[in-house]
Amino acid sequence: MKIKIFSLMLMLMFGSSISFRAFSQEKEKLTMDECIKIGLKNSYILHSSKMNLRYADAKWSEANTFRLPALSFSASYTKLSKVNPFIVTTPFGKFDISPVIFDNYNMKISLQQPVFTGFKLESNSKIAELNFLASEQQYSADQSELIYNIKDAYWGLFKANQIKKVTEENVNQVRSHLTDVQNLFKQGLATKNDVLKVQVQLGEAQLKLIDAANAVKLANINLDNVLGISLTTEIQTEEPAEKQTFLPDDLSSLLNQAYEKRPELKSMDYKVQASENGITAAKSDWFPQVYLTGNYNYSRPNPRILPTQNKFYGTWDVSVSLSLNLWNWGATIDKTDQAEAQFEQSKDAYKILKDRITLEVTQNFLNMQKSKEKMSVAQQSVSQAEENYRITDEKFKNGLALNSDLLDAEVALLQAKTNYIQSVADYQLAAAQLEKSIGK
Repeated sequence: MKIKIFSLMLMLMFGSSISFRAFSQEKEKLTMDECIKIGLKNSYILHSSKMNLRYADAKWSEANTFRLPALSFSASYTKLSKVNPFIVTTPFGKFDISPVIFDNYNMKISLQQPVFTGFKLESNSKIAELNFLASEQQYSADQSELIYNIKDAYWGLFKANQIKKVTEENVNQVRSHLTDVQNLFKQGLATKNDVLKVQVQLGEAQLKLIDAANAVKLANINLDNVLGISLTTEIQTEEPAEKQTFLPDDLSSLLNQAYEKRPELKSMDYKVQASENGITAAKSDWFPQVYLTGNYNYSRPNPRILPTQNKFYGTWDVSVSLSLNLWNWGATIDKTDQAEAQFEQSKDAYKILKDRITLEVTQNFLNMQKSKEKMSVAQQSVSQAEENYRITDEKFKNGLALNSDLLDAEVALLQAKTNYIQSVADYQLAAAQLEKSIGK
């Protein structure tokens, strides 16, 4: 019997320990700036964008190498089959004109320098450079998008926490109200129906609190996911509700700032320039290709040494080569047409992107103005609802207000506070969207 009790105690101890570890959470107090630093460090999307930038940089470096001298080395060994030597017979005797050497060794160093390629190499180098600059701007755009997503998730958690807080306050208010009504009921100053009404409202408030608590968990998990940290990490926001964002009130200045600073627009501009250089590269086949080549041969036997000797000799040569494509069935014309079409497409894409940015900035500007006005109105509503609740509560306690009046005041106060929290979060997100849309 004692063994069974001891085993049961061990199971309870270890079971509760395992359960605690399974559901325990790490707690972190983080500001917005700290979240941004963590998110930028952990983001796989940003790392992928960085690797794309690294690829474009290496591609640019590779394109530049084709404009420089190329040095190569080759070596070979050849075993020849036996043949009769070439012997000339004269009155003075026999002479071996070409002795047979069965083992041939050859080493060669070659240096080739492009002299003129119809501007192909220069254009390809410029295209690679512009593509690198475009990738650099795209990396900045991806970084800006990630920062906005972090702000969105952060303010979402802030809003959920604040709504949970005011919902808890509402539950406590209704509980206090229920205590007062029950006391009045015992004194015969309130009806059973009055008590039931408050109990129903308390149940509704508790249901809202359950939803609010779950919303906090979901918002917390969303922020954890954006930051790339464990989903069990509990984050406590430290961003004050009164934080203000100062942006110009002039729409035209915001649009000019967006045209100047938006990384997506800069990236597209580089792509337009790259496609323009692609036309020059496509036309290069109309021109002759000129190369300067130098070789050094160290061979045994060396074919340039006569008579042939079974020794190593070194010889060199320098040449200039020219090649011109006389006819390729219009392939050069087709490549040029393709490059010109891509250039026109890229220009259209730039204009489309600029129009989209204009619309985006305008919408975000109007949304921020609207959110700012709503936040001001919501703040006034909270003050009015608090005063209404205070007066109604005093009247109710003095028997000058109905039970339903106090219930309405409690609901109005909860709604006013919820609307204010929503307006604060909406304003901050609208400001973040506007900052992102102008490239700030």
